[in-house]
Amino acid sequence: MRFLTMQFLKRSSSSSAPVAGQAPVVIRRHGAFTRLWHWVNAACLVVLLMSGLQIFNAHPALYWGKDSSFDAPALSIRAVSGGDGELRGITRVGGHRFDTTGVLGVSGPAEARERRAFPAWATLPGPRWLAAGRQWHFLAGWIFAPLLIAYLLYLVLSGQLRRRLLPRRHEWRTLGHVVTEHLRLRFPRGEEARHYNLLQKLAYLLVLFVVMPLVVLTGLTMSPTMDAAWPWLLDVFGGRQSARTIHFLCALALVGFFLIHIVLVLVSGVVNNLRSMITGRYVLPTEKEAQDD
Repeated sequence: MRFLTMQFLKRSSSSSAPVAGQAPVVIRRHGAFTRLWHWVNAACLVVLLMSGLQIFNAHPALYWGKDSSFDAPALSIRAVSGGDGELRGITRVGGHRFDTTGVLGVSGPAEARERRAFPAWATLPGPRWLAAGRQWHFLAGWIFAPLLIAYLLYLVLSGQLRRRLLPRRHEWRTLGHVVTEHLRLRFPRGEEARHYNLLQKLAYLLVLFVVMPLVVLTGLTMSPTMDAAWPWLLDVFGGRQSARTIHFLCALALVGFFLIHIVLVLVSGVVNNLRSMITGRYVLPTEKEAQDD
């Protein structure tokens, strides 16, 4: 922990500062549309996640297929009474059972435990209010989905997809090295910092072209209205219950990506990274800094 703290403080203070006597190299890293999409998308995802957990709380179990097999859910988060009469939060994943009291299944202060899959601080709205949760979810969803389509089209039509995200053949040979450098909290410097590395490209491609579209399509599959208009969605995902499970797993994947993304932004230079996503200007970390590390 001390090593990570020292690395964070060192990189945050140095990654955007030029070396004495050397003029900083400033590049335009993100265009206006990308920056706008990034922040609106981030807000939408927070609302979608929190309102989605509110909706999940109404029936905290996941199934596979077309029907709900209540006796054998793939995942369930419930509250049960223990031998001492106290409520216990129990999370089941397949045949495995975990006591998650205080976080999942049962939460709140010890003197006022509440039965709910996800705690009030993680849901929108905080109180039990399914109708409001659905309204928040639909509002954010109908902003998120069109903007995602617009951004994907922008990447393709502008050539950004080919220039910035598609891996080059020679880059595959560096995958092991890139992973090792990230684990050691060592990031590209100088000219290498002008471009995404292979790990970044693969992560962004997976999220933008697989996980996010799956979130949208599985969300539409759970809508009876959309099923009537596009009945093929049910066939593609193997039923409404399968779509709900994939929707939930993709949401978890986005949470994982979001957390890793935030950590890497912090340790690789929070000021420089935030400035690039607000103004578009990014100061290239110098090779001298890499030697100092």
